[in-house]
Amino acid sequence: MASVFFSYSHVDEALRDQLEKQLSILKRQGVVETWHDRRIGAGEEIDSAISRNLTTADIILLLVSPDFINSDYCYDREMTVAMERHEAGSAVVIPVILRACDWHGAPFGKLNASPPDGRPITQATDRDQAFLEVAKAVRAAVERVGKRSAGAAPSATSADRAFKTSAVEQLLSEAPRSSNLRMTKTFTDRDRDRYKRESFEFLAKYFENSLKELQSRNAGVESDFRRIDGDRFTASAYRNGKALSRCTVFVGGGRGFVDGIAYSDGETSASNSFNEMLRVQNDDQSLFLKSSGMRFGGTSDTNLSSEGGAELLWSIFMEPLQRQR
Repeated sequence: MASVFFSYSHVDEALRDQLEKQLSILKRQGVVETWHDRRIGAGEEIDSAISRNLTTADIILLLVSPDFINSDYCYDREMTVAMERHEAGSAVVIPVILRACDWHGAPFGKLNASPPDGRPITQATDRDQAFLEVAKAVRAAVERVGKRSAGAAPSATSADRAFKTSAVEQLLSEAPRSSNLRMTKTFTDRDRDRYKRESFEFLAKYFENSLKELQSRNAGVESDFRRIDGDRFTASAYRNGKALSRCTVFVGGGRGFVDGIAYSDGETSASNSFNEMLRVQNDDQSLFLKSSGMRFGGTSDTNLSSEGGAELLWSIFMEPLQRQR
């Protein structure tokens, strides 16, 4: 059985949990066992437990995000050991791109990342599919580990590993199947309304946190976030007391003038005008947001996740601030 180590920032714990669920079939088949620091028992020394599992894991998943790169422990300690083991051939390191960040220049940037092409999981229109791609990469890595171990010189350790590997290969060979299993999904009005509501709540939190960070990183800049009610919030940014950008974001029903999530320049209590709109649409597999393109001169063909939609509206909010000299 191959051992899998998760190197991640605790900020991304929820995403790590989703990935571990996607690996459940591999665990049930006895193909892999997983470990992360939440498995450390009461009374165990944290550093030694992490080091012990990191230095013995067959596969190391680097769950890459801005917080992972910003973490001294993840980047300077765990990632360094992981890359040393990868280059020595004693472990397989897989960068898993959770959230958008500048990772190509990192030491692991030369490795083939998952999902394919290094597309951030949080920007995928179907997040389950993105995590499935990672699970497939882990399964493929298990096969590579097995072949490498089978070719190793016989010793007590390698013989034991070869025994485990043969069991893994047997399990893998017992269930050949096609990967062409995707079926058309149907989405109800309730599904679309729930997705719109969840996306709006994500947007509100995204703006609130971004405004706090904007203020902390820029001298002389102040921000204001106000949640007006369950359907509306306002955001403002000031430099040296002068308002540079204001907006109102509100959500509308399915039959009115506003049938999605609307962005309006300035603070307003009206719901009959806006400068950009995110509408909930779907294909045969997933729900997503689609920009009306009012701000950008035409409807966009891009399918946006909740995070992608939030970043689009935030970029509109930031335009006046970034024009300032």
